[in-house]
Amino acid sequence: MGTRISFTRPDGKTGDGYLAKSAAANAPGVVVIQEWWGLQDQIKGICDRFALAGYDALAPDLYAGTVIPYHDADAAGREMNSLNFLEATDQLVRGAAQYLLVSSPKVAVCGFCMGGAVAVLAAARVPELSAGIAFYGLPPDTVAKPADVKIPLQAHFASEDDFVTPEKADDFEAGMRAAGKPFEAFRYDAGHAFMNEQRSVHDRQSAELAWGRVRNFLTKHLG
Repeated sequence: MGTRISFTRPDGKTGDGYLAKSAAANAPGVVVIQEWWGLQDQIKGICDRFALAGYDALAPDLYAGTVIPYHDADAAGREMNSLNFLEATDQLVRGAAQYLLVSSPKVAVCGFCMGGAVAVLAAARVPELSAGIAFYGLPPDTVAKPADVKIPLQAHFASEDDFVTPEKADDFEAGMRAAGKPFEAFRYDAGHAFMNEQRSVHDRQSAELAWGRVRNFLTKHLG
């Protein structure tokens, strides 16, 4: 239901992404951030689902057209490691937020895996955002600390995750609480990437529970 669009970055360059529009006029917006596989069909499907729920959803293409097949984790790792996370946040995520704000009264960010880390960065660095949601992804403290987060943040962690381990999730949650930030965190008896229905790690019960929490959070902070 969505379409490929271009938008202007803050530096004046052009970014690309997948936009799914709600049927409602002036709907709130969500910037959706990809996993390390790239802007693939599953992330486009997340945008479509947000649109059906009443949000304009834009997923900026952080890999400029490169999509990695699920069986090639090594290639996905190389692509992720070559990404300039700060530039992606400050230019592509912020540019996408600015694009949505032309018609949306408020905009949130929601990221998965690598995109979860970018979402936390955006919560600290993108002033146009009103709320952030991060699924099983965190940036290193050297890039963004909990105290740097400037907007309400919701985090979703998996108990069987060797990418963002329960210990890392504990440390981040403790940092957010100590900093007095508006924050809620949820844990799931599932593996990393449990929201991705195209992979065997998908856990439908956890995914639907998380989706309901996302909807409630967005209603609270975006209206």
